[in-house]
Amino acid sequence: MGDIISIILLGIVEGVTEFLPVSSTGHLILATKLLGYDAARWQVFNIVIQLGAILAIVVLYWRTFLAVAMGLARRDPVSLRFVRNILVAFIPAAILGLAIHKQIEALLGNAVVVSIALVVGGIAIILVERLAPKSDIVGVADIPLGKVVGIGCLQCLAMVPGVSRSGATILGALALGVERRTAAEFSFFLAIPTMLGATTLELVKNRHELLSGQGVSLGAIGLGFIVSFIVAVLVVKWFVGVVTRYGFVPFAWYRIIAGTAAFVWLMTI
Repeated sequence: MGDIISIILLGIVEGVTEFLPVSSTGHLILATKLLGYDAARWQVFNIVIQLGAILAIVVLYWRTFLAVAMGLARRDPVSLRFVRNILVAFIPAAILGLAIHKQIEALLGNAVVVSIALVVGGIAIILVERLAPKSDIVGVADIPLGKVVGIGCLQCLAMVPGVSRSGATILGALALGVERRTAAEFSFFLAIPTMLGATTLELVKNRHELLSGQGVSLGAIGLGFIVSFIVAVLVVKWFVGVVTRYGFVPFAWYRIIAGTAAFVWLMTI
């Protein structure tokens, strides 16, 4: 029963934080540490349940994806640019992730790195919100190719746990003149190929461990997946509303407070 409650809690943490600029991976690492679990054993679980949150985007934006698919069939320029932008922004993370995946894995159990990255990222959000140029790009398909490449490169910063994939993507877009809501939605859509790639790589690498039952069971991963999906569906619409009205600064202050508290706690244990 204890494990089931922990799995549900971790699924909630993932669903709440995946699309907020607060680092879902960082929160899962801290939550695993707080629960006293072996970070290495739960690493696959923490990565794979992110697909539940990704599925929430597919469900919430199914009309967008359907319109893009129909547009591709007609070779509609807007749909072609939409897909191009997502794929181009995905390439830098795919290349770097394959090149340094061992170094990335070494950081995934380091809760101190997470706490520091949360604080630094919070400060960065405040600075970008104040200094970003006036936003004149509305719509994912309207982002110029050069800016897409820049956003994709900045997403690579999220390989450091605690930085936040969505945060790096959104901040990069804001700094390059993309409107807030479009920056958030571009981050949502870019998460699909990025997290599919990361999860596939993790499953292939750990397939023997999963099948032998040595790590976290497939049943536990399935439950975490379902919980993260349900929670993400509820959170995403709320997040878009908050961002449209208040911007990203509230999340910056949360990062600074949470990161500082986590660092102090980690220094005392």
